[in-house]
Parts: sequence; structure tokens; C-alpha cells
Amino acid sequence: MDKIKLVEAKYAKKDILQFSVGDTIKVFIKIIEEDKQRLQAFEGIVIAKKGSGAGEAFTLRRVSYGEGLERTFSIHAPSIDKIEMVRYGQTRRAKLYYLRKKIGKKTMIEEKIGQRPKK
Repeated sequence: MDKIKLVEAKYAKKDILQFSVGDTIKVFIKIIEEDKQRLQAFEGIVIAKKGSGAGEAFTLRRVSYGEGLERTFSIHAPSIDKIEMVRYGQTRRAKLYYLRKKIGKKTMIEEKIGQRPKK
């Protein structure tokens, strides 16, 4: 069991942004095209977090051109360059799957009072 933890610690990222379900975050993903590398941003609301250790993952949801997009990321994936906080959200649920059925302003999540992301 200790060998598994050693391997996980080797690949785990040290500087991880602390966020929770309901927060709006921006994830910068490394995209490799032929011999070039660029960053692509994916901004959305965190609707779920699951797992722990090296298997920890989160799901982001955003609406683009009227179509809902969801993407699941592993926190310790090497393809993730950085994560930025856009907005702190206040929720009463651990999973926000109900947002899939909501449209427009009904998808807005209340902001936590007194918390603003650092710029």
C-alpha cells in the first residue's frame, strides 16, 4: 500500500488551487499540434468533484452557443497547465447535476459574500 502512495506522490501536483462545487473556474489546457504547443482555456461552473489522491477529478459545465458542454478533468493531469478562480459560488448540494435541465438565468449560482478572487 505504501508503494502506491509513493508513486502517486511522485506524479501529484503541489500547487493546486482549492475550489469547491459551485465555483466558476478557468482551466488552461496544453494543446499540442504537430510541433507547437499552446494553451486553451475552458471556463465553467464546477458541478461535481470526486475521488482522492491521484484519481481526484472534477467536472466543469458551460453553455456555448446555446449548447451545454461538460468536461471532466483530472486534477493531477499533466495536460492541465493552471487553474484560475473566476468566481466563488455558494451552493447547498455536493453535485449540481440539476443545472443540466436549467436554461438561461436559472443557471446562475449565488456568489459567496465577502469572497473575491485575487487578480
